[in-house]
Amino acid sequence: MSFILNIDTALSVASVCISKNDESIVLTINKQQHGHAAWLHQTIKDSLEKAGCSISQLEAVAVSIGPGSYTGLRIGLSSAKGLCYALKIPLITIKTTEMLASAVKNEAEDLICPAIDARRMEIFTAVYDKELNEIKAPHALIISENSFQEYLADHKILFCGDGHKKFQSVLVSKQIDYSDHIADASHLSTLAIDRFRKKKFADIAYSEPLYVKEFYST
Repeated sequence: MSFILNIDTALSVASVCISKNDESIVLTINKQQHGHAAWLHQTIKDSLEKAGCSISQLEAVAVSIGPGSYTGLRIGLSSAKGLCYALKIPLITIKTTEMLASAVKNEAEDLICPAIDARRMEIFTAVYDKELNEIKAPHALIISENSFQEYLADHKILFCGDGHKKFQSVLVSKQIDYSDHIADASHLSTLAIDRFRKKKFADIAYSEPLYVKEFYST
């Protein structure tokens, strides 16, 4: 019996999920992006209580490492690393784009393109096939009418994530579909249990957020 704590604070909507083996048993969501830091630790405590799981029963912590909100990524990863270090349990890191793709893989006919809103016409994105194999790694992209043409010539693309709404009027093609399915930490948990069983763990000391773009702090 494997209890895993799953944390996503990379997106505008944060979430915490407790999973037991292949089942997500408690999911809590926070829609106030600027309150993720204050919300997270109490939510972890409350979620463990609802799941009937003591903190000592956790066997791993999974976290989305980006791309996404710079502040959110630091909050999530530092909390996950602290718990793993204190409890002496493995850390599992998963790209936010893979989590988004996982949420819509049953809708996809061919390729999946998660789009995370950055600013103006910029997004954080990646490309996956419907088996979640990474075709193009996460990167920042300023959307134009020529974006993704190298894929649209021969493939159908399903766009997902909160960034796709900003460019629906720019990218027009019969090869494009859009999904409004919202990803959360329960989708993280389905990826995490597979990595847990395969012992694909991250280095607690050296894991860093996947910012994609250079992070600047004032």
